Amino acid sequence: MTQAAAKLNAFPIFLKVEGEAVVIVGGGDEALAKARLLGQSSAEIRIIADHVEPQLRDWIAANGATRIHAAYAASLIGPAVMVFAATGNEALDRRISADARELGIVVNAVDRPELCDFFTPALVNRAPVAVAIGTEGAGPVLAQMIRARVDRMLSPQLGALATLGAGFRDAVERILPKGSARRGFWREFFEGAPARTLDSGTLAQAHDAATELLLQKGSIKGHVALVGGGPGAEDLLTLRAHRLLMEADVIVHDALVPEAVVSMGRRDAERLPVGKRKGCHSKTQSEINDLLVELAQAGRRVVRLKSGDPLVFGRAGEEMQAMRDAGVSYEVVPGVTSAFAAAADFELPLTLRGVTSSMVFTTGHDLKGGSLPDWAKLAISGATVAVYMGRSVAADVAGRLIDAGLSPDTAVAVVENASLKNRRRFHGTLADLPSLEARSDLDGPVMTIIGDAVAGANFELSEPLAAHRHEQAARAALEGSRA
Repeated sequence: MTQAAAKLNAFPIFLKVEGEAVVIVGGGDEALAKARLLGQSSAEIRIIADHVEPQLRDWIAANGATRIHAAYAASLIGPAVMVFAATGNEALDRRISADARELGIVVNAVDRPELCDFFTPALVNRAPVAVAIGTEGAGPVLAQMIRARVDRMLSPQLGALATLGAGFRDAVERILPKGSARRGFWREFFEGAPARTLDSGTLAQAHDAATELLLQKGSIKGHVALVGGGPGAEDLLTLRAHRLLMEADVIVHDALVPEAVVSMGRRDAERLPVGKRKGCHSKTQSEINDLLVELAQAGRRVVRLKSGDPLVFGRAGEEMQAMRDAGVSYEVVPGVTSAFAAAADFELPLTLRGVTSSMVFTTGHDLKGGSLPDWAKLAISGATVAVYMGRSVAADVAGRLIDAGLSPDTAVAVVENASLKNRRRFHGTLADLPSLEARSDLDGPVMTIIGDAVAGANFELSEPLAAHRHEQAARAALEGSRA
């Protein structure tokens, strides 16, 4: 037998307050909190208090509210559509509540649910769009936690987009038939080109995109977002990246992107892994380019989810060129690159006043060439160097830099699985770095940071590279003696 759904004891409504008086009785912190909440509306705010705290006085002056400088009396609260008893005095709040009810005005007594006709919600304001979260007074902190989550999901431009949509309503009803055509238009309006244009451009450009959509009778055009998934921890994903994942029809993701991050996308989105880890390439870059173009041309909203930042060793340049050549709409959403996550794990300043003021990002693979690359010269002159995917070339990196003049004693920090709970940290010098290549216990992505600024890191939770280096030397000596 199905259990009956719990019933609400307080039914949510939106009360019209434009041009109407709302009264707050009180002059302290409780009154200020309600004034700030009501200040998001077009109500005429009246505050009754014979004494107000300085912060509330400043708020009244800055927001054009009316202060009635008098001790509370029932004759002062009408006419109004709402009254808030915010005095902090239980007896007085009880009296205000009784007076308001006698005058036929709904009342809220702060932190006294038994005296309330209504409860103020935690509010996500994207005027004219509003999301109100209530707990019937049982859990204000819970309501605020939910509000914060909802706020992160909604574009800051949602209100402007809703206002723009209201201006198109009559034209849509004239041009598009009822049913799926209109629904398709509005879905594309709020999730497609007009919304994207407003997020990154101007209202005029969004208006043009909406007009074009209407002239196309709401036909859907595909779009690709090259999204940085960050270094691995899901809470380092940007708000924009999360919104796009929730709107995506298809998520095309790399092997290095953790499942927890991929799962932040829409539940019914198609998920297409495209591999690209060393030794197990499931698709070539050309095949990935063709796939993105094909999906977009089929009218799909695609998120190309990459580890870190798409523009840092993410082959985004080739994908963007493929979409430009095919005339496919796309955008780029930056992510937290692994070098920054690794530095944060070590509390390591990548630039340090008086020590280094420049940075180099590299994979280190270009050190295998015949000539020393420019970035190596920068490292010798004091730049901090972040080496991506550097475990297999650690000896080459160390050897070439030492040969070029960088001191073997230069500080080095290494992080496996930067930002994740299972991260491992190692520290040492450039001379210790070759020991990384023989570390069969490191199977996650490795980030190496080299430079004088590394000496300012926190090594309390880090293992010394030299310990493993000495173990390797002792093992080699033992094997040599046996031979």
